Amino acid sequence: MTDQRAAQRVIVLGGGILGVSTAVHLVRGGAEVVLVTEAELASGASGRSLSWLNSAGTRPPSYHLLRLIGIDRYRTLFAADPAREWLRFDGGLWWTTPDGSEKTRARHAHEVANGYESHLVDRAHAGRRTGGVQVGPSEHLAIHNAGEGWVSLPHLIQELADELVHRGGQIVTGAGHCSVTVQDGRARGVSSADGTSWRGDAVVVACGAQTSAVLADLGVDVPDGSPLSMLVITEPVRTEVTTVLNTPRAAMRPHPESRFAIDHSWYEEHIVEHEDGSCSIDEIYVKELVAEASALLDGDISLEAASWKLGRKPIPGDGQPVFGELEAVPGCHVAFTHSGATLGLIAGELTAYEVLTGVRHPLLKDFRPERFTQKGAAMRSRSQPVR
Repeated sequence: MTDQRAAQRVIVLGGGILGVSTAVHLVRGGAEVVLVTEAELASGASGRSLSWLNSAGTRPPSYHLLRLIGIDRYRTLFAADPAREWLRFDGGLWWTTPDGSEKTRARHAHEVANGYESHLVDRAHAGRRTGGVQVGPSEHLAIHNAGEGWVSLPHLIQELADELVHRGGQIVTGAGHCSVTVQDGRARGVSSADGTSWRGDAVVVACGAQTSAVLADLGVDVPDGSPLSMLVITEPVRTEVTTVLNTPRAAMRPHPESRFAIDHSWYEEHIVEHEDGSCSIDEIYVKELVAEASALLDGDISLEAASWKLGRKPIPGDGQPVFGELEAVPGCHVAFTHSGATLGLIAGELTAYEVLTGVRHPLLKDFRPERFTQKGAAMRSRSQPVR
């Protein structure tokens, strides 16, 4: 499928964490790189991500492993400069509704069985592990994952973008809607709606929730399951909370400048998506989400929303990551996943490896884009009448 020669000039389509990370790893590997993005860097999902660094809960072993390696890359970055206020490892605290003790115990048992640091605690003892949290009744259970962390992706993207330019890479912002250029059956670059084009030996498509649409133009079906979502950033507040909190009505993490980032899913049905792709929501739901988050904090603390962003949260149709070169369009690589934050560094590293070497990395074996074509073919085969 590949010619086994390192691509010398690569066009990366997408200015989120997956695109920028891949571009940096490519230029580190000696490639000439042009990163093209529709608007500004981090203007899409990466700019409104809770970006909780974790592999908690239940997921397939290969996905769990990839996430653990992804977290390891962040730990390396953290160790290089622990003073970064936009990357922290202060743990995470999770709990569900009061009637969910069986679910909580099962989640904890699964995490322990997979070697993931997990502590089952009653809510009263949770407060001893995570200062500043309104813990609730002691009979309610919680899970403390001490090794988890968070990252502010816009801050990380800016640092990586600075490195990309310093190493000679080019960044093109405001390019508008772009498509992959194919010549003689192979991806050869990217072109914008106004006719501007960027030629290369290979292309990486990392367009978040728009990835499926870009690939559809190439005749490749990668189902999209991206829901509408929102991220709220609060005004600065003084509190002891340093952990990520995941609760039935609010998920939140600290944010640079003494702020909090808050999201959840219960309000998704109230988000309105307009014909031009923009989104809006009645401010009453923003205030309700912020009130739910405020209730998690110990003491008389009332959070206030400073800003909020809305849009699609990238999730492939089957919920699993999609990484690798397209069989139908050689030279075109895809990076599409829900866990863009946790996988951001390792996904860029492995995608760049495959582009530069032409070798499929074994860690991406279960996440190839052709799995959807294979499933479709298998389903069509089973639907044929028996003769």
